[in-house]
Amino acid sequence: MAEREAGSRVVAVVLAVAVLVVVLIVALDDPAAPTSAPTSAGVVAEGGTTTAETTSPTSDPVLPRRPDGFGEVLPTPPELVDRRRTAPDVLPPPASGEYEASIAPISAELLPRTTWRPGCPVPPERLRYLRMSFWGFDDRPHTGEMIVHEDVAEPVVGVFRTLFAARFPIEAMRLAKPEDLTALPTGRGNGTAAFACRAATGQTRFSAHASGLAIDVNPFQNPLERRDGLVVPELASAYTDRSWRRPGMIVEGDVVTEAFAAIGWTWGATFSAPKDTMHFSRTGT
Repeated sequence: MAEREAGSRVVAVVLAVAVLVVVLIVALDDPAAPTSAPTSAGVVAEGGTTTAETTSPTSDPVLPRRPDGFGEVLPTPPELVDRRRTAPDVLPPPASGEYEASIAPISAELLPRTTWRPGCPVPPERLRYLRMSFWGFDDRPHTGEMIVHEDVAEPVVGVFRTLFAARFPIEAMRLAKPEDLTALPTGRGNGTAAFACRAATGQTRFSAHASGLAIDVNPFQNPLERRDGLVVPELASAYTDRSWRRPGMIVEGDVVTEAFAAIGWTWGATFSAPKDTMHFSRTGT
């Protein structure tokens, strides 16, 4: 009897291990599995926001941490020196193939997907949910989503209409999620985004992103540079060479800077420090 009971326990353990292995294999192979978030423990320097990562978590190891919480700045991997990726669609591409956009209030169903929380400088009623077409690095139209302050919703839609018409490539346009604010740094983030309710780095005041009054465009191609050598995203140092112009980069006088200037927004590359090339804001901060 004891031998039969022992044998039954062995069989049960073997079956449990087999089930666990199958679950792990499915999770690793699932293309819809949640992706990791970029940057540094959910905190990006000064004007920067925290955006949804656009690559598989299995290929995004966490970077060693600096004392300030950011990841160590490491050489750009060869495959990212001229980054031309398009994230998988989470919304249907525009049916017309042309620029399409919509503006809507923040619904009760949408709010939990955002970084809004009590104490943020703007109530949800003052924010607007945008869906806008953008041109991908795959030379195809896609649909993205963004949250901005109600006062700037129409102008922002106009800016991205201009970028779409010029076929300026964008890798991804997704909402910053609550878990992004505490994500460990991978240095690979490249989501174009606006609203993120958080304080400016190293300060107690909220950033312009916390009011939906700032937008970061292609952060990897347009990294933030700080005087102490920090680059955000931390693997994007190859893009600190602005003399080598690659797709998705923002340069003075191009369609991106001109479109934002036309609505009275300030470009972060004009800041004395840090140089925040990805960043545009209505507040000038």
